Amino acid sequence: MSESALAIRAAELDAADELGKIREQFVLDETVYLDGNSLGALPAAVPAHVADVVAREWGELRIRSWTESGWWEAPERIGDLIAPLVGAAAGQIVVGDSTSVNVFKAVVGAVRLAGEGRDEILVDEGTFPTDGYIATSAARLTGCTVRPVPLDSLAAAVGPRTAAVLINHVDYRSGRLHDLPGLTAAVQAAGALVVWDLCHSAGALPVGLDAHGVDLAVGCTYKFLNGGPGSPAYLYVAARHQAAFDSPLPGWNSHVEPFGMRPEFMPVDGARRGRVGTPDILSMAALEAALGVWDGVPVEAVRAKSLALTDFFLECVAAYVPEGRVSVLTPLDHDARGSQVALRCEDASDVMAALIARGVVGDFRAPDVLRFGFTPLYLGFADVERAARVLAEVL
Repeated sequence: MSESALAIRAAELDAADELGKIREQFVLDETVYLDGNSLGALPAAVPAHVADVVAREWGELRIRSWTESGWWEAPERIGDLIAPLVGAAAGQIVVGDSTSVNVFKAVVGAVRLAGEGRDEILVDEGTFPTDGYIATSAARLTGCTVRPVPLDSLAAAVGPRTAAVLINHVDYRSGRLHDLPGLTAAVQAAGALVVWDLCHSAGALPVGLDAHGVDLAVGCTYKFLNGGPGSPAYLYVAARHQAAFDSPLPGWNSHVEPFGMRPEFMPVDGARRGRVGTPDILSMAALEAALGVWDGVPVEAVRAKSLALTDFFLECVAAYVPEGRVSVLTPLDHDARGSQVALRCEDASDVMAALIARGVVGDFRAPDVLRFGFTPLYLGFADVERAARVLAEVL
């Protein structure tokens, strides 16, 4: 299809887009921003809300805000805002700390839940490196060994000694979406627990934590949830595990009497067991305001648009880019695709630098991957067509 025909079709698709009006709720410019899978764009409601938290709640109310402004309950309250986006009922998600810290809590907690006789932690051999580092540290702490396994062999690799399996829902390099229902069932059938890392899926596609019986999950909030740089992560502990969940990082915030200052630790009930220390209120305020863009937005509609955007981008790339110049790393099958497109390109680092200079922002992953993230809440089809056209011109 010709360039003009694709541009016309992009305009038609944008005119029919039911999510198109949400773009107005973000601070954007003429840049085509395809890096929301690293850092989401700024929701327009955030600056005023954070300014009020700083000036009034902190500046005027000061310590009274722990009760009068709801600071103390923020980790659970914001967790309940995230819950429907990942298919969880209320009371199972607590917000706070970084993704890495929550991976550590979840993996050690899973090993402790698995019980005696299980001394092995499995990880996808292509996992995000930090997840592997954390799993290795968790193994040293719990007397386990870590075994990296190819994702396609993971279900068959789970055995009677496996305590926990840590899996990324979407591969951060390729954008491959892994089979959460099937792998969860396979892990649990072998008597182990599964921990899912949702960093590249939450806010981009339905997850179904409760529906698929997931044990534990973690995720960041600064990608598709647009919480801001370094915004706090979250920990999901299924309701059936909460009474026995033994966090390796107990703190005064997860004590049944947080202000009792007792020398012995007695854990609080529920997902609050995942809390450790004082919540980072300013970052949480930004995240809470950012989540307002999801009011009335079904995740299923976001997923449909994500697939339509990535399909259209691949079509434009095929039409515009010289044959053989790039190869597609991301699965073409919808059931195996997240919300990004990864292209292999021999001089990927230089190509991405040139794209950014021309107003198309994606990112580069060594050694040869151009990575483009598609955030349906603020991206349009004309953006996608322009990105592919500029890529072809650069190449």
